[in-house]
Amino acid sequence: MEVVETQEKSLHKSRAGNVVQFDVAHEIIEKLKDFKNKSQENFPKVGIFIISYNASAHIEKTISRIPIGLYDLIEEIFIFDDASPDQTYKIAKESLSNGPWKDKLNIYLNPVNLGYGGNQKVGYRYAINKNLDYVVMVHGDGQYAPEHLPELIYPAVVEKKHVVFGSRMMNRQDAFKGGMPFYKFLGNRVLTIFENAILGTDLYEFHSGYRLYSTEALKRIPIEENTNDFHFDTQIIIQCRALGLNIHEVPIKTFYGDEICNVNGFRYAKDVCLSVLEYRFHQLHLTRRSRYLVNRAFQYTRKRSPYSSHEQILSLVKNPGLALDLWTSTGFLTDGLKDKGVESVCVGNLPPAQVSSTCKKYVQADLENLELSDFKREFDYIILADVIEHVRNAPTLLNQIQPFLKKDGRIIVSVPNIAIWFYRLSLLIGRFNYGPKGTLDETNVRFYTKATIFQLLERAGYIITDFKATGLPFEVVFESVGKSRFLRFVDKFYYLFARFWPKMFAYQFVLEAKISSFRAEVGEGKI
Repeated sequence: MEVVETQEKSLHKSRAGNVVQFDVAHEIIEKLKDFKNKSQENFPKVGIFIISYNASAHIEKTISRIPIGLYDLIEEIFIFDDASPDQTYKIAKESLSNGPWKDKLNIYLNPVNLGYGGNQKVGYRYAINKNLDYVVMVHGDGQYAPEHLPELIYPAVVEKKHVVFGSRMMNRQDAFKGGMPFYKFLGNRVLTIFENAILGTDLYEFHSGYRLYSTEALKRIPIEENTNDFHFDTQIIIQCRALGLNIHEVPIKTFYGDEICNVNGFRYAKDVCLSVLEYRFHQLHLTRRSRYLVNRAFQYTRKRSPYSSHEQILSLVKNPGLALDLWTSTGFLTDGLKDKGVESVCVGNLPPAQVSSTCKKYVQADLENLELSDFKREFDYIILADVIEHVRNAPTLLNQIQPFLKKDGRIIVSVPNIAIWFYRLSLLIGRFNYGPKGTLDETNVRFYTKATIFQLLERAGYIITDFKATGLPFEVVFESVGKSRFLRFVDKFYYLFARFWPKMFAYQFVLEAKISSFRAEVGEGKI
C-alpha cells in the first residue's frame, strides 16, 4: 500500500527536465476494480506490451511509471527488445528483476532486428497465443506516458471498444507543452488531414504510438502481411477501417527529451501516403492487396446516390402494390419501397432476426433450391437486386418466379457489368482478383455483359421494358457522397459517361421486364 501511495503522489520529471504532476486517474482505476468485482472470472485479460529499441536509459523508469494500482487488473507486462545494440535487454533484466512488477513481468530479446512493425507483429502474436483479451502497446522510452494506461484500458474493458488510441492532438497545446517539435506537430497534422480525407475517417491523430487492440480484432487482421517499417501503424489503422471497427481516442500528454528518433520523416510521410492510396486503389479493384482482405462479414446497405443501382431500382417502381424481394440481404430496399406505397415480401438466406422489420413477411430459403409453393400470382414487382450473379442456374430461377408475377407486373433485375473499363484494363495486364464484395465478389458464380443479361431475360420469356446504367459506387468507396460537393460532382460527371456508353462505363445494369404475353397466358392457364 505504501508503494501505491508513494507512486501516485510523486512528481515525475520528464526527460526534458520539466517537472510535471500526473493525474494517475484514481477514479478510473477504482471503477475498473469495481467492474472486476462484479465481473469476477469474466473480467478481460489485459496485457501491456512494451516495445523496445535502444531504450536502455529509459526502460526502468518507464516500467516504474505504470500505475501500481493496475497490478490486480492486468495479466502481464511483456517487453520485446528488438536486438538493441545498447544492451537494453540485459539492462532491463538486471534493473527490473526485483521491482514491484517482477511477478508479472516477462522480458524477451528478438534474435535479430525485426524493425518497428516486425516487433509489433511478434508482440501481438504473443498476446494472441497467451489468450489475452486486450493488449496495450507502450514505447519503452517513456515518450507516451504510462500514467495514462487506465484511460486507455477503461473504454476497452468496460465499454467493449476494440481499438483505443491515446491522442496527443485532442488537446494540442499539451503536445507543445510536452516539447513536441513544431515540425513534427505540423507533419502530424498535415498527414492526418490527408489520411482522413482519403480514407473517410475522422481521427484526431493517425500517428500515435500509444495503442490498445482487442486480440479478437487482431485475429481477423492479417498483420503478418504488413510492413516491418514504421508505417505499420498506418496499415493496421486501414485494416481496422476495412474491418468496420471504430477507433476510440482519448487525450494524452506526451514528453520529448533525449530519446533517439529512428524515423526518417520524409520516407515515413511518403510510405504513409502510398499506403492510404494503395487501399483506395485496392477498393476500386485497380490493384489487389491481400493485407486488406480482412475477415469481415459484409452486410450490404442501401446506396443513396441517385445514380446507384438501388435508387435506379426504386425509380422503376411507379405504382403502389406488393413486391417480392428475392435474396433481400437485410431488407435494405423495403423502406424505400414502403415510401412508394409498396409492401415487401422478402426471401433470403439470413436468419429472420437480421432482416428489416419493415418486411410484410420474411421467408428463409435457398435460391438454388427455391420452394415457394405458398405464393400465387399476386406480385406487382419481383426484385432481384444483385442476385442473378450468385445463382448457378439463373434460367431456372427466372422461370420459377414467373407464376408469382401478375400479368401486368414487372421484374426488376440489377447485375454488375464485368466489361467495365477497369476490368478490361485489369485483364490486359493479367489481373483478375476476387474480393469480399463488388463485381468480383468471391461468391459470384456468373458474370454478365449488357448483351448476356439481355439474352438471359429474353430466353426466360421476358420482354425488356426499361434499361438503366449506374455510375461507380463512389459513396461506398469514399463513404461521403452527399457530404462532399466535389464527390457529388464526380458522381454526376461519371454517370454521364455511363449513360452515353454503358457497355464501357456502367458499373451495373438495371433492367425492368415483363412476362411475354404467350408465357403469361400459358402460366395463367396452368394456374
